[in-house]
Amino acid sequence: MTHPVDVHVGKRIRQRRWLTGMTQQQLAQQVGIKFQQIQKYETGANRVSASRLWDIADALDVPVNFFFEGIEDAEATESTSNVPADLMGDKEALDLVRSYYSIPENQRRRLFELARVLSDVA
Repeated sequence: MTHPVDVHVGKRIRQRRWLTGMTQQQLAQQVGIKFQQIQKYETGANRVSASRLWDIADALDVPVNFFFEGIEDAEATESTSNVPADLMGDKEALDLVRSYYSIPENQRRRLFELARVLSDVA
């Protein structure tokens, strides 16, 4: 059975990897392991050792404590809103954020205002 901390750390690895646009294969190559091991880390099936977490943090350009941020919130009860409890762990949300920031700033502001208007209507 997986430990909740291992699952949280794995989600944070996947989140950061998605945000940077890195594949599991690319991360694995930088860390010096097989991509299947990255898959196991990301699902929490395998526990990440301290030295391996150090290498992953270096490859993803974040401090090691990044992987533990929000762990208290993850243990809290689920919200009743339409927003997923683990918003940044949702691939669709991360893809949307990455795409949003690739839009030029003036168009991005207009898109943001449109989204706010549409969400108020719904």
